[in-house]
Amino acid sequence: MKKINVTRSSMPSYEEYCEEIKSLWDSRWLSNRGAKHREFEEKLQGYLGAENIALFANGHVALEVAIDAFGFKKGSEVITTPYTHCSTTHAIARNGLIPVFCDINDRDYTIDADKIEDLITDKTVAIVATHVYGYVCDVKKIQEIADKHGLKVIYDAAHAFGVTIDGVGVGTFGDAAMFSCHATKVFHTIEGGITTFKNKEIYSKVDQLTNFGFTSHESVAYVSTNARMNEYEAAMGLCNLRHIDDEIAKREEAAKRYVERLSGVEGIKLIAPQEGVRQNYSYFPVFFDGYKLNRNEIQAKLAESQVFARKYFYPLTNELECYAQDYGFSVASTPIAKHAAETVLTLPMYADLTIEDVDLICDIILS
Repeated sequence: MKKINVTRSSMPSYEEYCEEIKSLWDSRWLSNRGAKHREFEEKLQGYLGAENIALFANGHVALEVAIDAFGFKKGSEVITTPYTHCSTTHAIARNGLIPVFCDINDRDYTIDADKIEDLITDKTVAIVATHVYGYVCDVKKIQEIADKHGLKVIYDAAHAFGVTIDGVGVGTFGDAAMFSCHATKVFHTIEGGITTFKNKEIYSKVDQLTNFGFTSHESVAYVSTNARMNEYEAAMGLCNLRHIDDEIAKREEAAKRYVERLSGVEGIKLIAPQEGVRQNYSYFPVFFDGYKLNRNEIQAKLAESQVFARKYFYPLTNELECYAQDYGFSVASTPIAKHAAETVLTLPMYADLTIEDVDLICDIILS
């Protein structure tokens, strides 16, 4: 029986990648911002439409360093979402900041911008919001709130590579935005991360924070980490960037078939397209709310046929034991996020997923 995983990495041809890394045997420059690293940054500036771009070893450290770069006072509060990967919340907490959880809306499952202001106190310094499944936050309203209260805005855009809002790259909104380049993402560098920055000075500081805090060969101004992307990862990024639009187009075909088969079914909820947003179809979430089988039962039925879906995001980060124990958070304040986490199932989605595969998955669900 054919196995269908929830995701499958897109890759260039073996020959294309080998050609891309061939020069490394001549230069022997395998890390520390070599030629591939610099070329990849330049190509990304064009594709993402952002001037200040930093590359990282992975998406988590990209977000953690980005938050660190703003120099927030320890113990300050950051308004964020519990409906995200634990990495988002970890990046806040590991910087000595206190996450304050805002509920999500039930349309696109991003942070509910209408509920942010009620959570702002004199300790609040930033909003860290997550673009979910390739759907984007209400960037206009969030920025208005941030400007009114003097807050920084940082986006976890791990799911949103290639997404645009009215033709503008999603990485240009807010003070910073982080893209994950993990192997399971729409666009990947095997492992890696990208962060875009509005402020040139912050970008310069990040360049130093990424390299142990070195400000010169003999000066270390910050207690920091090694977060650099290596040359093999940058080379994979260069290859995959050539094919990214084709990969998104393939995903779109699979997504359209899912929508065609699952729309209008009682107890099944899909997220509607957002006006003016170019999607990247990074995931295909389905919410089983009042369907004849619940989310867990559907997941089990799919697994019986070697189809593996994922409860993503589940559990919420504000109910993880590490935060419940240390911070005493309650999910009662985020009921919409709680309900979403208990009903969501992301179905298989990747560029090589065939229409026949989608039909098989839908047949199992609908039967």
